Amino acid sequence: MGKKSRTKTRDQQPASTAEGAVGPRQPCPCGSGKRYKACHGAPGGAAPVFVSRPFEGLPSECDLVALRELVPSATAPLRLTGDHADRTVQLCTLLPMAAPAMVRESGDVWLALQVVHNYGDPSRDLAAVLTAALEQDEPDVVGLPRDPGAGPRLQDLLVDEPLDITVHEGFDFWVADVPDAPDLMGALEEANAAVNPTLRLTSVSAAYWTNVGSKEHLRWVMPEPEGELLDALARVHAAGDDVLVPDSRFVGMFRAHGLLTPVWDLPVGTGAEALEEPAAAFERALADALADTSDLTGDQRSARNGLANRQVTIR
Repeated sequence: MGKKSRTKTRDQQPASTAEGAVGPRQPCPCGSGKRYKACHGAPGGAAPVFVSRPFEGLPSECDLVALRELVPSATAPLRLTGDHADRTVQLCTLLPMAAPAMVRESGDVWLALQVVHNYGDPSRDLAAVLTAALEQDEPDVVGLPRDPGAGPRLQDLLVDEPLDITVHEGFDFWVADVPDAPDLMGALEEANAAVNPTLRLTSVSAAYWTNVGSKEHLRWVMPEPEGELLDALARVHAAGDDVLVPDSRFVGMFRAHGLLTPVWDLPVGTGAEALEEPAAAFERALADALADTSDLTGDQRSARNGLANRQVTIR
């Protein structure tokens, strides 16, 4: 996998050339398509605040990262606190035309994770879209055309409980609540054609098997701090305990929203079911490695360096 990103991020920081976050001629991180100097970097423009771990504190933080970055089609009901506790809200990986949210004919609200805008804090952005949708009376698409500024975050709006996630084979749920939607059929067919088969493992949390045709993968979002997790993964790798099934290979990691996602290549035909017991065994080995505070051996340090160089940052 690719080399570790040299971009330095902190929990919250304004974008600045000095920190190497974004240069004046680079695309603006807000997703407008403009150069930074012509958008948020323009005189008088507010520099976006970046939150490196936006879903921290939510019980399903790892699954939220997976659904936002890795899983093509999935849904989960959301339970809200406060004045909107009686509203029906469904979290979706993706909505038609990459809409941020939709108010349905029934009055239900659908909220999307995979969107084109990026104002630095996905949790705040999602909360802003959700709030706007809850306040809208008529069925329609709800967008986020500009930085919402200070406001609540998902952590402030959701009941503190894990998500009940359903992974779908496609996007037929887009039309499940409407008897006839000819205007959506073209987008639906196109979206369904692009979906790779994906399943969530049941024996461990936030681990997703997928089949991309030429091979299969396991992508497993993990909550531990990067340094501690790399040390533990190095211990397990050096011991040869990271082979899940014969001919599988631990190939590297994605980094997204402050968390690492180890990735395994799997032989075609493996399937998700065959990974359940090996994944549980790996989780136990990783827990033992995380509890080991001794210095890394030479072989473990070598393994750690190799793993650190096989990371791809998803923005």
